[in-house]
Amino acid sequence: MTVFYAVLVLVLLQRGGELIVAGRNTARLRALGAVEIDPAGYKWFVLLHAGWLLTLALAVPATTMPSWPLLVLFSLLQLARLWVIASLGRRWTTRLIVLPGAALVTAGPYRWVNHPNYLIVAAELAILPLAFGAPAVAMVASACNAALLLRRVRLEAAALGLGPTRPPQLSL
Repeated sequence: MTVFYAVLVLVLLQRGGELIVAGRNTARLRALGAVEIDPAGYKWFVLLHAGWLLTLALAVPATTMPSWPLLVLFSLLQLARLWVIASLGRRWTTRLIVLPGAALVTAGPYRWVNHPNYLIVAAELAILPLAFGAPAVAMVASACNAALLLRRVRLEAAALGLGPTRPPQLSL
């Protein structure tokens, strides 16, 4: 197996595991009375991520060697992703779920940034294709992600009541 395919398999396994955890957390949150904001918009994120990986698999020759510094950076982003998941704990999900009355998480990276996972994903969508010499995939995925996130961040901020009373933090 080539480095490229090994990386793709690892990313697929990671994302698959995350979807299982997210599904369990979503079911638990719904049982507690949580409400999903914009369920129809979720499919576009799924399509983006599936398309990103499929396009990489089709566009990058299997024998392409990576830019090791970019691949290391991508690996560090996976650690940051785990930090986000651990910080949210049983409230982490891939959907936009709001549990009425629950306090906002301010631990971990949320001390500094409102949307650390969104920043991490934005970086991942660009860095992995760039690591394997696919700048067009990086640009298209990044542009699509930015469009989806602009909408989602607005919806999330409204649903969580984020406004002038919360200290200013980095946000998309």
